[in-house]
Amino acid sequence: MGQDAYLIIDVGTGNVRVAVVEPSGTVLGVARADMPYERDEAYPESIYFEPDHLWQLIVGLAKTALADSGTVQIRAITATSQREGIVAIGKAGQSMIGMPNIDHRGREWEDSIADKNRVYQLAGRYPTSLFSALKLVGLRERRKELWSETATFLSISDWVQYQLSGTARYEHSQASETLLYDVAAKQWSAELCGFFDLDTALLPPLQSAGTVLGPVLPGMSAELGIGLDAQVVVGGADTQLAVRSLQPSVDDVVIVSGTTTPIIKLVDQYLTDEQQRTWTNRHIDETGFILETNAGVTGLNYQRLKAIFYPNESYEIIETELAGTDHSHCVAALGSLLADEKTPLIRGGFLFNTPVSHQLTRADFVRATLWDMACSIYENYRSLCAVTPHTESYVWTCGGGLQSRTLRQYLANLTQKTVRIRNTYQQASVVGGAFLCNDALGILGMAPVTGDEVRPEEPERFRPLYEAWKKTRNVFKTMQ
Repeated sequence: MGQDAYLIIDVGTGNVRVAVVEPSGTVLGVARADMPYERDEAYPESIYFEPDHLWQLIVGLAKTALADSGTVQIRAITATSQREGIVAIGKAGQSMIGMPNIDHRGREWEDSIADKNRVYQLAGRYPTSLFSALKLVGLRERRKELWSETATFLSISDWVQYQLSGTARYEHSQASETLLYDVAAKQWSAELCGFFDLDTALLPPLQSAGTVLGPVLPGMSAELGIGLDAQVVVGGADTQLAVRSLQPSVDDVVIVSGTTTPIIKLVDQYLTDEQQRTWTNRHIDETGFILETNAGVTGLNYQRLKAIFYPNESYEIIETELAGTDHSHCVAALGSLLADEKTPLIRGGFLFNTPVSHQLTRADFVRATLWDMACSIYENYRSLCAVTPHTESYVWTCGGGLQSRTLRQYLANLTQKTVRIRNTYQQASVVGGAFLCNDALGILGMAPVTGDEVRPEEPERFRPLYEAWKKTRNVFKTMQ
């Protein structure tokens, strides 16, 4: 029969991955592919995906991951995904159009919201086209042929579970991202629906993460080659599952470095910010919340610049070359988000002395990128602390961006906190999914262990570098 394992499907902003994971959190096999996006010419800023195409991609990746994992018995399947992304479901149950978090088809209708302050009070975030409700408004206003057939919608992770089980439910951490959900009350809100002129009949039933939807559909069981007794478990938003992999405590701060970088604090009550800089989300447990600021596309910047400067080299080689450079040659500002700023930085780049020095190397550009990431994260951390103080002597970190120990050292130096990672940090959302499956099946899994700690150095030597970064960012802000 093989060892017990779970199948975890993770639909991110940039890529899709399917992993086979033991209840302990050990990853046995993983398969990845880029997300297949297309541009919607009906809007100035719209990207979508074809759900049927994505589903075939997911099935193919699942088969590959299972084949690479040896003989296993899949006990449960769950999904996690990018937040804010949704799939419209038709009247016959068909998957019609997928609208990812980077789809801004609703931007033209942002100013039609009558009372944005009230929306923030209920939904825990300032309303913009990032969030799901305005994607639905954009669909209604300009794609009437699709809207007339739309019966409901699901988050991307809930849609994956719908494909697997035939049951349509919406999980609470994902519902937090819709602008249609009262985060404090933990329920859909007719009042919020009214701000967007959306019928409450569109809203699916809610269901908690870590509970069982039902057995896998017979057709999916046959196609994937897994048993009919495999249970489909409700997953949740990728940030929350990444946090779950760390098993932090209330009042801990967690930095999740993926495509974007959320900086979150676990809290046990509903908190909002008078200046509306933060988001408040439901966590994937029954009572908890996470308070969040977000540094934007920091990790994506790093991935793309690595592809330019180090296309065939490992992250270990980058770290080795960084050891031979300093901060004197190059400073960067690359479009991250700061909670205290009303508008994002839409132009950025590198500043260095001219004529170009013979000492300037590719490692200098990467060092500047990592420093920009660290400073942006630190600025958002400070905004978070202005809303709720952080008194612990450490911060938790996870996500692929934290492969760089240099970045972890920068974060420690700026925050003056010890930066901790778990041994599971690189596959955080996948491991969090495995832990949810444990919860659903009543299995006691192994606790993750602390993999590394980076302690802060003296802050005096970094203060001038931080000030130089702020000046560079201001230079690019004047160019917008």
